[in-house]
Amino acid sequence: MYRLPPLGYNYDAFGTYISKHIMELHYTKHHQTYVDKLNTALEKAPDLQGKPLPTILADINNVPEDIRTAVRNHGGGHYNHTLFWLFMSPSGGGEPSGELLDALKEKYGSFQDFIDEFETKALGLFGSGWVWLQPDLSIVTTPNQDSPLMVGADEPLLGLDVWEHAYYLDYTYKRGDYIKAWWHVVDWDFVGERFKKTDDSQLSL
Repeated sequence: MYRLPPLGYNYDAFGTYISKHIMELHYTKHHQTYVDKLNTALEKAPDLQGKPLPTILADINNVPEDIRTAVRNHGGGHYNHTLFWLFMSPSGGGEPSGELLDALKEKYGSFQDFIDEFETKALGLFGSGWVWLQPDLSIVTTPNQDSPLMVGADEPLLGLDVWEHAYYLDYTYKRGDYIKAWWHVVDWDFVGERFKKTDDSQLSL
């Protein structure tokens, strides 16, 4: 049975960038619902229970058809959000350092050019979904609660939730303001460690 992971910080840890109200709602209502509905779906597939969630998502097309959509939506939601909480820190923001910063500059020309490209993808994503930085430093988007794992890609280094539930209480329809605020809480130390040891970064959910 999957469970809601501990946050590791308080709901009010991000001050004005992400409010206590939206953090509590996002975590205790939205994420908890994904966990609950994933567990309910997997009651019909005992052979999948106990498997690491990344393994299930990477083989989503072989999940029994009668629960595949539920596992895709709610399993993806649980996986994506578990990562999302880890990508942020009360002491986050600024720039990455070391190998990751050098690699981003090499690929995009500058760190700001990377930020601009990421924001362009995030603003251009129609409807609900996610924006991801992959281990090869490409920037990709997925709709709804899909994960890059579902299309055979590696686990992401970084990801941003651009569902309205992630920002509407704080920023209403202004997705761009939310995106710019989010950079102030990104845990670049965590992301940098994932970049240095991508092969070891799979989560145990």
